[in-house]
Amino acid sequence: MADQAVPESGPKPAPVVIKKYANRRLYNTATSAYVTLDHLSQMVKDKTDFVVYDAKSGDDITRSVLTQIIFEEESKSGQNLLPIPFLRQLISFYGDSLQGVVPQYLEMSMTQFARNQEQMRRYMQNAFGFNPFQQFETMGKQNMAMFEKAMRMFNPFQAGQAGAPNPAAPTAANGHEPPKPEAAAAAAVAAAPNKDAAIDALKRKLDELQSQLAELSKKP
Repeated sequence: MADQAVPESGPKPAPVVIKKYANRRLYNTATSAYVTLDHLSQMVKDKTDFVVYDAKSGDDITRSVLTQIIFEEESKSGQNLLPIPFLRQLISFYGDSLQGVVPQYLEMSMTQFARNQEQMRRYMQNAFGFNPFQQFETMGKQNMAMFEKAMRMFNPFQAGQAGAPNPAAPTAANGHEPPKPEAAAAAAVAAAPNKDAAIDALKRKLDELQSQLAELSKKP
């Protein structure tokens, strides 16, 4: 069964349209044949782009189908790619204020990993005096360091906490009445930048970091 593969160069072809019916059957409109999740998994590995629509409503359900493929693969013995601590951390970000940043960071990390996969395979094949996982660890630490740096730069509360003077010291020195807790709290809230603006700025910084990582990957 032939599928429309993505060429190495030239214009990108339109994605293959897959329709999912109420009986959970998947229909490949390009080949006019029913397919399975295993077939869609192979299409992903073959870099064949596709989208999945609900045949009745017309909704794009590509994300849920891809998630289902991951679930099926993770259920197979010896096929686990997602460590339990990673899954716990991922779940903890749902509903968090940084939920909008996590997808972009994960995509950036996986894109960088894919760019270096051929180099990593060569490292893996070198069995003499080289630890291939050291390269993985180094790259992972580099990505995390950049992400944490961006987080520190755009944390609206850290800047006020770092190196903040003790209000008790000037009170003892000049004898003035210390500010009331209510006034201090109001001033702190007014001084803190808008959370949404900080998140947007963080996303822009991640874009810059992704560009920097792309440039680093081109260096020998």
